[in-house]
Amino acid sequence: MDGFAHFWSHDTVSGLAWAIAQGHEAPDHPELAGPYNDLTQFVLRQRAQMPDYLRRPMELATLGFDVFGLLRAGKLFHGCEPGVRRSQIEAWKNANMGFQRDLIRYYESLATLALYSRPPAGAERCAAPPAMRTDQAAGQVIPEPPGELKCEIAVIGSGPGGAITACLLAEAGRDVLLIEEGPFYGLDSCEPFSKEEMLQKYRNGGQTVALGKNKVAYVEGRCVGGGSEINSGLYHRTPPEILEIWRREFQVQGLSEKELQPHFEACEKDISVSLLPGAAPAASLKLHDGAARLGWKSLEVPRWFRYENQASSAGKRQSMTQTFVPRFLRAGGRLLPGTRVANLRQENGRWILNAEHARGAVSVQAEALFVCGGAVQSPALLRRSGITRNIGDALRLHPTVKIMARFAEEVNSAEMGVPVHQVKEFSPRLSFGCSISSRAYLALGMIDHPNHAAAARDDWQRMANYYAMSAGESRGTVRTIAGFRDPLVRYQLTGNDRRDLADGLRKLAEILFASGATELFPSINRSQPLTKSDDLKRLPDVLPDGLANLMTIHLFSSCPMGENKDRCATDSFGRVHGFKNLRIADASLLCTAPGVNPQGSVMAFARRNALHFLSGAK
Repeated sequence: MDGFAHFWSHDTVSGLAWAIAQGHEAPDHPELAGPYNDLTQFVLRQRAQMPDYLRRPMELATLGFDVFGLLRAGKLFHGCEPGVRRSQIEAWKNANMGFQRDLIRYYESLATLALYSRPPAGAERCAAPPAMRTDQAAGQVIPEPPGELKCEIAVIGSGPGGAITACLLAEAGRDVLLIEEGPFYGLDSCEPFSKEEMLQKYRNGGQTVALGKNKVAYVEGRCVGGGSEINSGLYHRTPPEILEIWRREFQVQGLSEKELQPHFEACEKDISVSLLPGAAPAASLKLHDGAARLGWKSLEVPRWFRYENQASSAGKRQSMTQTFVPRFLRAGGRLLPGTRVANLRQENGRWILNAEHARGAVSVQAEALFVCGGAVQSPALLRRSGITRNIGDALRLHPTVKIMARFAEEVNSAEMGVPVHQVKEFSPRLSFGCSISSRAYLALGMIDHPNHAAAARDDWQRMANYYAMSAGESRGTVRTIAGFRDPLVRYQLTGNDRRDLADGLRKLAEILFASGATELFPSINRSQPLTKSDDLKRLPDVLPDGLANLMTIHLFSSCPMGENKDRCATDSFGRVHGFKNLRIADASLLCTAPGVNPQGSVMAFARRNALHFLSGAK
């Protein structure tokens, strides 16, 4: 934006942030009082990180919103009195035009997150984040790369698929370069699930979205370790019935439970998969108890955590920067963080990777290549490079809808983290669980219930955030757009998906009422709170278009594996059809939605496929 438009936009965003925040002020919560300059700066910083094809439309829509104030009050929005500002915000928030609602929800979400991320009055402020890691003592991290690099094997992406692949190849004595677009921070660089983590480790600041009538917000890790650095660490093996579907419909070889068992077991040992040594959080037990009262199957999901004190449930997540990345570096592998591979091509039997680093262009030559950027970034890179057959055509995900529940007693605390119980009575079609329930995330959820927003401010310790997750039958696409850096993701819910999610919402509400919840707040715009079982009749039978606020943290299947070349992008072991030395090793390979957290599957397949590559098998 030019200078004038920049200052104009700043004033409009400032007016929005202040008007939104002032609605949360309360005498007994001084940490929520003004000034709100920090909110304005956070919102502007986040907007600058939006996917680039959305950024300019958002900037123009913001200025249009400001001009609209002339029609309502004879002044630009940012020049109006606070009461007039709030009136215009409410008018757009409840408008029938989707883009008006989306604009206000965007700014309200960011301002609310920043506001409730402030520490309570009297609490110590967090220290400045530590510098990015270099591990230069080992000499294996390349903070400032030369213009040209050569290696035997290049691995693009350092999430679970890439880190395991690179580690096993390096430990086998191969010359491996692991390339990561994001920075190299340690696991303890910031508080988990915080605003700071979003800024440090999330792609686009956590503002990625699959577009459709019902938009589905999702997040991707963009740091060394990828999604393992930002997720909850819940672990599942691939369900046997899902493996059977993949064997039958996609003709995937080497996929029996017996063949996969040693890979699951090895990964589980390497990342310390275990159950809690102590008691589960109260919010987690509420879900479990509610399901038990209904006679529905519920279980504690193991996590990849290491517990030094077996009498305590406080442990440390065994992410890739805690496990496979250090092993990779000790084995002599080289790590190149902060480097984005723009495209790749073959030349004289070698792969040439054209990459971008803060210091300038980097060219990497490799004999073999593993693409491990995840279900969105891997197909985007391949499509930018002209490799398109069955690439990015069959994206699947787990669409998820939420309910904020309030109880008569305390179930939440600042130290709770992510609860561990899931209800699997209706799996794989539907699963239920409890997600991050910090005060900031509860306040975000209550945006759909503005008349009850004070609940997250005053009563958050008696509240928790629960979800209903559908396996989903829809297929989305990943596409690149000429002239833009970020890929376009589209995902359209089918009628069955919308019915399943509505059914999931109702069943989740049943569980929560059975567990003793006194009030439920569904994540559907314009919906009313539920206070008794009879209120379930008011829930829709089909999720409404445009009003349900959906999200997911599980994306996969954009480059499915198998010998069915009409449907599959790679063979059974990740080698891209039509190429000898190009492989994929991430969630893209999963053929359909597994109905469970996918990273256990990703790790087992990465190990299986890396060993298959090392064996020299074709």
